Amino acid sequence: MAAIGAALTVLFFFKPQDYPYPSCVFHDLTGLYCPGCGSTRALYQLLHGNFLTALHDNALTVFFIPFLAYAAVRKEPLSTIRPFWVWGIFYLLLAFTVLRNIPLFPFTCLAPIP
Repeated sequence: MAAIGAALTVLFFFKPQDYPYPSCVFHDLTGLYCPGCGSTRALYQLLHGNFLTALHDNALTVFFIPFLAYAAVRKEPLSTIRPFWVWGIFYLLLAFTVLRNIPLFPFTCLAPIP
């Protein structure tokens, strides 16, 4: 938990567009957006209270944060997660990846801000 707090503190003070955060290998190799592309910028925007900009950077990250926080506090092993949920999350990530790479409106709204 301390590492997460330290990472969020660094992110709060150092804007992703201005500093060399790690880039997405998938995007670098293919030119396509993965489900995580824009997550760093979305977290930065959330830390600064810009909810709508965070949604535009990566809507899936914004919606997953409450579930990740719950999972972190829950303290149960990952083996207790039912396969239904694992497959559901997998298909959600797959669908989000496909939709955000379709170069037509309204799907372009899912792509992160360059």
